[in-house]
This record gives sequence, C-alpha cells and structure tokens, in this order.
Amino acid sequence: MRTLWHDLTTKAGLRLSPEQELRLVQYLELLLSANQRLNLTGIEDMASAEIQHVADAMTLLPYLPRGPHRLADVGSGGGVPGIILAVVRGDATVALIEATQKKANFLKLACDRLGLKNVLILPQRAEEAGRTNLRETFDVVAARAVAPLPQLLEWCLPLTKRGGKVLAMKGPKVQEELAAAQKAARLMAGGTVTVNAAPLPGAEGHVIVEVMKEGKTDAKYPRVR
Repeated sequence: MRTLWHDLTTKAGLRLSPEQELRLVQYLELLLSANQRLNLTGIEDMASAEIQHVADAMTLLPYLPRGPHRLADVGSGGGVPGIILAVVRGDATVALIEATQKKANFLKLACDRLGLKNVLILPQRAEEAGRTNLRETFDVVAARAVAPLPQLLEWCLPLTKRGGKVLAMKGPKVQEELAAAQKAARLMAGGTVTVNAAPLPGAEGHVIVEVMKEGKTDAKYPRVR
C-alpha cells in the first residue's frame, strides 16, 4: 500500500522521497512496538497502519499552505497526523499537543529517533494551550478522533490565526455534528465550515471538515453545546 502514499503526495503537488518513506516506515515500527506497552492505537499490524495512519494523515496534504507554516496537532496521541505531516512537509513547524504524559513521552522518543527537528512536543491540554502565548499562532490546527466538532472547535479555534484553518478528520457521522459546529464557528470566529470528501480504502465516508477562521476569537468565547 505504499504506492498509495506516493499517489496521495503526488495529488497534493509533492514528491515523497526515499528518505521520507523510510522515516514513515520507521515511525510505524516505533508506534506498533510501543503500542504493546502504552496502548497508543487499536491498529496492531503494519499493513493496516500504512493505510489507517499514514495514508489517512496524507489526505490532509492538499489543505495545507504551500509554503512554510505553523501546524498544531491537537490530541496527537501516538502522533497521527502530526508526525506524518512533519515528515512529509519538512518546511512546516509542527506542534504535537498531547495531555497524557506517557503519550507525550512516546512522541518525544519517536521524534528523537526519527531526527525530526521541526517538531515541538507540548504536554498539555488544548484548551490550556489556547490561553497561553500559543493563542492565535498557528496557520493550521488539525485533529483526528478527538471530540465532537463543536467541542473540538472550542479547543482549536483559539489556537488558529485569523485567516487560518482548522482541519478535523471525521467519518460518516459528521452530519450529526454539522449544525452545532456551524453555529460554534460563526459565534467564535465568524468561521465557515466546509466538508470535503477524502476517499480512503477501507474508510467509508472519510471526510475532512475545513473550518476557516475569519475573525478574532474573543478572550471569553461562547461555549456551544
């Protein structure tokens, strides 16, 4: 399935080098090995991980800025999508935000082993990070399988620059969350919500919800439920 990796990067106007491909394989080996102790992922074999972790993360590539940018991965867990995007987009500065210390420790170990110099590990909750000097500093804030969209936007929009975007990786149940998410985006930052189909083998209904941040998030933004 590594042919799929090259197809996805090519569609995004990129080229996956042999060195990058090797790093991605090494990352999956580290993840699956550590998973036996840390319960980082429900995926336990390499073939599935190549699709459901690496290829899945690569579906975000067409939605990233062309040049250097700052990206945050909220609730990074074992490093998807953040580590994968950091490998493929070496021109991006990637912050992995993960509150669980054992997972944050794995992220640091993995980035050290892979020699990734463009990654910062932040062992804290996203809502706490949004109240620090990280507020409104990221061009893109991405998240996968973290929370329902309205709650996710409460965490991610404060971190996002005006003119930036939130990218939420979702499945077929996204329709149940859209109305509340649209309200949250409008109230918090005048944002617009777009659902983009992102076909992936074995992941029916996989979509990327793109939320553009058009205004400044108020210091005391409204909570939407």
